[in-house]
Amino acid sequence: MARARRRVTAPRFDPTFGDHALATARQDLVVGRWQGARDLLRDTGRDWDRRTHRMRLLADTAAGIRTVETWQAADPGNPDALVLRAETEVMRIFAAVSEQTRTNGAPPAPSQDAVDRTHLDRAARICLQAAEKHPADPVPWVSLMTLARLYGHGHPHVWHWWRELQARDAYSREGHHQVLRHLSARWHGSHGEMYNFARDSAAFAPVGSPLAALTQTARSEHYRHRVTVEGPTAVGLTYHWTHEVAVQALHSTMRDWIAHRNGMEYAQDVADLNTVLHALIFAGMRDEAREVNRQLGDRPTRVPWSYSGDPEGLFDHWRSQLSG
Repeated sequence: MARARRRVTAPRFDPTFGDHALATARQDLVVGRWQGARDLLRDTGRDWDRRTHRMRLLADTAAGIRTVETWQAADPGNPDALVLRAETEVMRIFAAVSEQTRTNGAPPAPSQDAVDRTHLDRAARICLQAAEKHPADPVPWVSLMTLARLYGHGHPHVWHWWRELQARDAYSREGHHQVLRHLSARWHGSHGEMYNFARDSAAFAPVGSPLAALTQTARSEHYRHRVTVEGPTAVGLTYHWTHEVAVQALHSTMRDWIAHRNGMEYAQDVADLNTVLHALIFAGMRDEAREVNRQLGDRPTRVPWSYSGDPEGLFDHWRSQLSG
């Protein structure tokens, strides 16, 4: 995976993680200007890690407006426009599911389609068209992996889509995180399946890869699920972070990823560093937490801090403790 120089001036809870060019392109989309997104994606080139992150954040902005359709109409031969349209359609469906959850007071059951099947199939067709138009690009396959979990029991082609994604970007950070969600107890798997996937992915990832932090992401998801289902006083929850397996996984992440970062950063390292820091703190590993705190700086994310309370308050408290 290609990497870019670290930026450390991002505002708090900035989803772009300090990617100023991405932030500008998102603002352009809001006012109906698609040329900024076109130029950004062109300049990103085959840096699949950064392209995936940028495409998803652009789509998140485009989901509530029609700028991406305007781009397609004005520049129908541009494959980036179709790839962004595909991801935007997926984001629109997730927005509809979120609204449905707020209305009903509960998320959709994993055994049932999250929305009408025709909407899911239409988005899947657009993703497949984007993949055909831009055959080397892993992003349409990431979009499909994201969409797959909204099908009741998961889409029957999900693992074929996963193989297609791996053929284009074997260590896709976002792709692995989508599989982790798919295999979680919340969706179409179990805690055991999720942990097994996280451990195997971390074990086979290259040294210096943020995929090492998948084990902490899995533990955070497990914690969130238990609190949601069983409540914050669930039996054994006190030892969730200090369990021997959790501590061993943290040592592996420190050895295989944190020790090799050397001032360079993948597109979503801010999110992964927050996840690791949160786990280290609650595991009582203060020396290791100080090192991650030093690398992260003042760049909090809402997840996973929100699983344990007020995200900004918790982050500030522990940042002060570790810096002092």
